[in-house]
Amino acid sequence: MPPRATPIPREVIDTDERLHAQLAAFNRTRLAPRLPYSDEHQRAQTMQLERAAELVERIFVERERAQIARRAATAPTEPEAFVRWFETLREEGPGQGDPLFPWLAERASLEQMRWFLQQETAGEAGFDDLVALTQIKLDARPKLELARNYWDEMGCGHAGGMHGPLLQTLCDHLQLDVDGEIVWQSRALSNLMVALACNRDYAYQSIGALGVIELTAPGRAALVNAGLQRLGVPGQARRYFALHATLDVKHSAAWNAEVLAPLVAELPECAHAIAEGALMRLRAGERCFERYRQELGIVT
Repeated sequence: MPPRATPIPREVIDTDERLHAQLAAFNRTRLAPRLPYSDEHQRAQTMQLERAAELVERIFVERERAQIARRAATAPTEPEAFVRWFETLREEGPGQGDPLFPWLAERASLEQMRWFLQQETAGEAGFDDLVALTQIKLDARPKLELARNYWDEMGCGHAGGMHGPLLQTLCDHLQLDVDGEIVWQSRALSNLMVALACNRDYAYQSIGALGVIELTAPGRAALVNAGLQRLGVPGQARRYFALHATLDVKHSAAWNAEVLAPLVAELPECAHAIAEGALMRLRAGERCFERYRQELGIVT
């Protein structure tokens, strides 16, 4: 039986642009450290707004689940078979092999590359924080693998190797306006990842979404790095993409062996939830690629 996923009428969540702008603003304040409110009225008002935002967020996630539930339900529930199924998403998942990335490598102008990276940076939810939120209360074996992944994201304890600041170095070099005009598809991708990581009843979906990033990102990262190199961007500025073109290959193999297989062995029914997360994340990426090609005038 497919996992529960209730279709939500589109009119309930207003327009996509409005929905994802509101959720992005909610997530910025939701995740930021803050002091307790001293004013009880302000506190009560904030809590009311947060509950409303969380309801809208859940409607969004359930709509996304409904659109991929049938395919996710075909995933095997035996560990080795599930990992094999998961690995086929590298070639057969939504958005894989999109012509956007060879075009970026071979033909994009610097301004076109800057626009693309501005969208991608806005859709970056912070892999380190997502991993940290997702690992809460997992069993030791998958928890340790997420910890190793997090440690790599943290530059193994060295500020100069932290992945987030490496991406910021590229943004600074290219003078990207991350607060500029962002298409809703990019915001939706970020909002999806935060929603899955912040809600424990979507914990397995978050594991699938994070795992499929590790699985599919290296090829895209290599092509973006090639395009940046062609355009004369120095190695230090494009180090983020050069690193992810190789490091994520190792991360993916370890994630599949140390996270996915043990979790499915312990709780076979979580396979469908993990599959949902992977497919939701790939579909969100596919929407971005399609919109980017439209905006950049790429004819396929």
